[in-house]
Amino acid sequence: MTTRAYIGLGSNLDAPAEQLTSALQALDQVDGTRLAAASALYTSDSLLPGQPRYTNAVAALDTSLEPLALLDALQAIENGQGRVRKERWGPRTLDLDILLFGDQVIDVPRLQVPHYHMHARPFVLYPLAELVADDFHLADGRPLAQLLEACPFVGLERL
Repeated sequence: MTTRAYIGLGSNLDAPAEQLTSALQALDQVDGTRLAAASALYTSDSLLPGQPRYTNAVAALDTSLEPLALLDALQAIENGQGRVRKERWGPRTLDLDILLFGDQVIDVPRLQVPHYHMHARPFVLYPLAELVADDFHLADGRPLAQLLEACPFVGLERL
């Protein structure tokens, strides 16, 4: 059985667009997982001042992995592309987040799904909207259209 998972991708170091392109290729190589679609790339300001702009995208994956096994695979890809975890929300070569995992609501120490801040991040919501139907709802029941209305397309640039 496969589950549709949506993955947020972000980078603001070492050629961010190339980092995301490499990550998309790596996602398609994860055992038991197939890259179904990817959004356009977007740039946005960092959440913290003084950091380079981020490049972001969202990928749709069909996976037979369990959520924590997928998280492990994502972290292995991050590490393989030079991710160093020094500070929370610090600059990074690659960040891969499980945004949604089928219709599951997950709240364990290592993973929260739907992703806990996605509702307030236009660099997640707008790329996600490219990949889903207009009437799409998150697993917790929130309609994506309503989240988009509350989170304007400000500071984003579609590449």
